[in-house]
Amino acid sequence: MRSMYIVSYDISDPKRLRQVFKAMQGMGDHVQLSVFRCELSARDKVRMMAKLTKLIHHKEDQILIIDIGLAPGRSDQAVEAIGRSYAVKERTAIVV
Repeated sequence: MRSMYIVSYDISDPKRLRQVFKAMQGMGDHVQLSVFRCELSARDKVRMMAKLTKLIHHKEDQILIIDIGLAPGRSDQAVEAIGRSYAVKERTAIVV
């Protein structure tokens, strides 16, 4: 079973910021500057947390992982936007 998470990070060092951004690109959809929307299994979440734990400075940086519900399900309606509208990116298969 997969859940939807909002992952937000505040990284004080530019090098670590780039590393966290790069790590997050493989785990979810980039929503805003330091915010990703990730659909993860419990195992994927543990892997993501282990990977991010190695990249940050634990006294200077912060990563928030917010569980917004099962995917698909309530998570589709859990995000509201003020200003530009928020649209969930459709996932499509790419045949190579």
